[in-house]
Amino acid sequence: MKTNKTKEMNEKSKLIKVYTGTEITVNLLKDELEEEGITVSVHNEYELAANAGFSTGTPYSVDLFIQNTDLEKAEPIINEFIRINKP
Repeated sequence: MKTNKTKEMNEKSKLIKVYTGTEITVNLLKDELEEEGITVSVHNEYELAANAGFSTGTPYSVDLFIQNTDLEKAEPIINEFIRINKP
């Protein structure tokens, strides 16, 4: 059984998706966030499936996740990145 403290920690450290793009753009944003001390997680389902011998998704749908506790710090960086990198 989870204690209240464990439950509180899990709620505070949920991963949230903040950006989806190509592998290149996701890695550029990842680098910018990490420079500011924000831990990121990149999920590339297409690459994982291809490596396992399956073909699902598209190669242009790479997701970038951060801890929800970092959202306030990350938002200005993400918004500026999107503004600068609009097609």
